[in-house]
Amino acid sequence: MIQLTDVSLRRGTALLLEHAGATLFHGHRIGLIGANGSGKSSLLALLRGELSADTGEVAMPADWRIAHMEQDLGDLDRPALELVLDGDPRFRAAQRDVQRAESRGDGAAIARAHEDYRQTDGYSAAARAARLLSGLGFGAADQQRPAVEFSGGWRVRLGLARALMCPSDLLMLDEPTNHLDLETVVWLEHWLRGYRGTLLVISHDRDFLDAVIGEVLHIEGRRLHHYRGGYSDFERQRAARLAEQQAAHEQQRQTIARMEQFIDRFRAKATKARAAQSRLKALERMRLVAPVQAANPFRFEFREPEPPGNPLLTLDDAALGYGDDAVLEAVSLQLAPGDRIGLLGANGAGKSTLIRTLAGSLAPLRGERSTGNRLQIGYFAQHQLEQLDPDASPLTHLQRLDPTAAEQQLRDFLGGFGFTGDRATAPVAPLSGGEKARLVLALLARRAPGLLLLDEPTNHLDLDMRAALALALQDYAGALVVVSHDRHLLATTVDSYWLVADGRVTPFAGDLEDYRRGLESQQQEAPCAPSAGRREQRRREAQRRTELRPLRDRAARLAAELDRLGGELTDIETQLADPELYTPEARPQLQELLRRQGALRQRCENLESDWVDAEEALEAARTQA
Repeated sequence: MIQLTDVSLRRGTALLLEHAGATLFHGHRIGLIGANGSGKSSLLALLRGELSADTGEVAMPADWRIAHMEQDLGDLDRPALELVLDGDPRFRAAQRDVQRAESRGDGAAIARAHEDYRQTDGYSAAARAARLLSGLGFGAADQQRPAVEFSGGWRVRLGLARALMCPSDLLMLDEPTNHLDLETVVWLEHWLRGYRGTLLVISHDRDFLDAVIGEVLHIEGRRLHHYRGGYSDFERQRAARLAEQQAAHEQQRQTIARMEQFIDRFRAKATKARAAQSRLKALERMRLVAPVQAANPFRFEFREPEPPGNPLLTLDDAALGYGDDAVLEAVSLQLAPGDRIGLLGANGAGKSTLIRTLAGSLAPLRGERSTGNRLQIGYFAQHQLEQLDPDASPLTHLQRLDPTAAEQQLRDFLGGFGFTGDRATAPVAPLSGGEKARLVLALLARRAPGLLLLDEPTNHLDLDMRAALALALQDYAGALVVVSHDRHLLATTVDSYWLVADGRVTPFAGDLEDYRRGLESQQQEAPCAPSAGRREQRRREAQRRTELRPLRDRAARLAAELDRLGGELTDIETQLADPELYTPEARPQLQELLRRQGALRQRCENLESDWVDAEEALEAARTQA
């Protein structure tokens, strides 16, 4: 196991951990979460031995093999497959021993070297590396291409493949789903569920965390807080802990106030001096319970767009692509006011090509693209982060966009994106990728678009900003098209899906769960059936999704209502934690809250029963199909 005892850790002048402790057991799966800059990556570096603790002790088995995602892949002129094979150092050592023995012609040494090679699974190493690369989206030809030919995102995938290639007792992954599409994320989840070592993963993808971890280690207040369960369990447990902490803090404030009044009143009186001194010492010894600081630092909304025409945008029998090469053919679609569309499909299928064409930054090769009157389009893509003026501040960027607005109004607006005080007037150049992404989103939100096109908007964003973005998109009044591997964002912000695959864009008659199950089924299948059989299978699957939709919609409606009532119940229980409610003057308010609490609990129980019945009916229908 890994034992951290009374650990304090600095990075430069910043104190990241202070008297922190945790115990991580072998074979457990831990999600490491915390705000950007809280020290997550530094903690992984500490466990790898790249940093030393300022105080305290880090103990872990000396013979553990550690694998992690490396930034430096070495010689990029080598083929991708060879770089991944480097991830298994025992295999490479055995391979070198065989080569040395054979070069010397020593029969006994050759025999020993080949036996070591066999024991390190050397004969299957290339096949294992090829399977990893295939799962991460590399075709057979790509595996032999020099790594230098790949973009930065694909090199990140190579680093991930190399980490997975290493036989390890501890696997540490830092944002492994960045630059992955949804299909590859599902494959990675499946692979990690089969991993038998200790897994420590940093991720801002809550659905990914729920799929692969069983514990959460949360860095907050320079301490390590341990929670059982996935990310959703962590959210519930932390909310309950913070509510209790807030109530304890309020009670302690009242106790302190009474003690200070007593001390001030009787300190000078001889008959009460001893009692006053006693209370003064108790006050000095009292450990202050920190007030809750759980509010999301990000809070914003998209401005109301001008009423656009209908349809907003039309593609008519369009071919989309680059130069003379069409990526998508015969694309005919319309976007109407209020449409909320999620795009599904593998990397390279044409999702970004479609969204660039919708944005108008890429003209159709053939066919027509037309837009309604007064349509303002807001388009987010990763390349826009690099198009920000490095010498200008966030405030300057916003003033250029909205020159008539008052400076304080713009500062208030930027504050919702985390740019407060001097951060609003400092140059953009040194900002992190996440900060630049927040600024681009701020510029989009200020522009009040009637159609919002988002291509992987959550890359580089932490969990708090992702939550704020989801809330803002839920209230957004315009039409929305989203490409994202963040399933929580898709599930909470879009109403329907288009599938981009096989050179076509078609409506997808299902939800994300149907899509995930289809991906897992494909990944576990034997070699592909003949194309006609595959077409018939896809037709049957589409028909089954259509038949299941009423049952699935009913279960979703009940779940949404249950969530809403659960939120109301949580609000009431938070109010009931206020000590001032238990005074005689507040008795009527207390009784009303207790009455509402009882009624809501009964409604939740009834609704939960209906929801369970709906889910069972849906599952039974799926089993029979």
